[in-house]
Amino acid sequence: MDYDQFFADKLGELKADGRYRIFAELERRAGAFPRAAHYREDGVGEVTVWCSNDYLGMGQHPAVTGAMHATIDACGAGAGGTRNISGTCHAHVELERELADLHAKEAALLFTSGYVSNWAALSTLASKLPNCVVLSDALNHASMIEGIRHSRAECRRFKHNDVADLDRLLSEVEPGRAKLVAFESVYSMDGDIAPIEQIIEVCEKHGALSYIDEVHAVGLYGPRGGGVAEARGLMDRIDVIEGTLGKAFGVMGGYITGSAALVDFVRSFASGFIFTTALPPALAAAATASIRHLKVSQIERARHQERVATVRRRLHAIGIPTLENPSHIIPVMVGDAKKCKRISDWLLDHHGIYVQPINYPTVPVGTERLRITPSPVHSDADIDRLVTALSEIWSMCELARRAEAA
Repeated sequence: MDYDQFFADKLGELKADGRYRIFAELERRAGAFPRAAHYREDGVGEVTVWCSNDYLGMGQHPAVTGAMHATIDACGAGAGGTRNISGTCHAHVELERELADLHAKEAALLFTSGYVSNWAALSTLASKLPNCVVLSDALNHASMIEGIRHSRAECRRFKHNDVADLDRLLSEVEPGRAKLVAFESVYSMDGDIAPIEQIIEVCEKHGALSYIDEVHAVGLYGPRGGGVAEARGLMDRIDVIEGTLGKAFGVMGGYITGSAALVDFVRSFASGFIFTTALPPALAAAATASIRHLKVSQIERARHQERVATVRRRLHAIGIPTLENPSHIIPVMVGDAKKCKRISDWLLDHHGIYVQPINYPTVPVGTERLRITPSPVHSDADIDRLVTALSEIWSMCELARRAEAA
């Protein structure tokens, strides 16, 4: 078999469908974000980033970068091993205490990414709980799906955000079986938010363990940045709250929080925790600084919500179709993979605006989109340029606009 030819043929299919992904080579500029240097074959230019998950710009906050610098100077670069073998640093322990406090839980456990925390925690819980059946929201993230698959536990998918369907499926589970309900708070592609309280009520009714992914909510919602569950006063009723340090907190890493017994159980049995090198202590210290700042500062969250509302209002005024949702994510709906890439390329080439196209398999075919994530550091002038440029390319691509805008 000609392996390279097989690979080339499959890549050719992606390119023909308009789904081949080309990474923009960026160099973020501390103190100047959302500006970034853009490295291309013809030189280096400047772009404004409109699709970053550093939602609050905390990756450049002086408290965060200062903590990272100080810890590198004090401790060096790496952790030196797995958490089990010499790699548990003081900075890790401090961060886990900070995370447990953030979510009002007894304990927290740190992982190298949000993907790993979901994969490791869900696969461990579902595989070890006796005769466990997992109830998984139909639109759960790939990390959750892979963790459940790896556990080899039975999985029953409930319709997205459909509490009645979840209740029905749980009612059909045989008595005595362990039950685990896995869902997200903010769904990153559509920006919709789960009916968390109703899901918890169904979990309590059936004696199911509740597991919520708050990666697109921590730092952004709640009086201390604990997520949507904190904003709605529900954290104490959720068994496992999972989050990331790589989005609104601006650093890197993932975590779970819960009871001391549950967290210690995952720590003791999860291969994704046991056999991987620990995060560098400088990253842990930076994340701790970010969390501590956002626990007390409302400035970033308030400015963020205002910027989101402004962009949404401006796009609506010129008829650019977006998915309506109550979150900070603005999906601009294109509905065609090739046009989606064309728009993205044109914005980058002609206006220095970087918005990555979102195509299948991340979203279903026919729902291709640009996923715009305003931040507190986007200026009025940035918004003006984005709206004007989108309006131009929308007309060039002969895409439909909202009728009410016309």
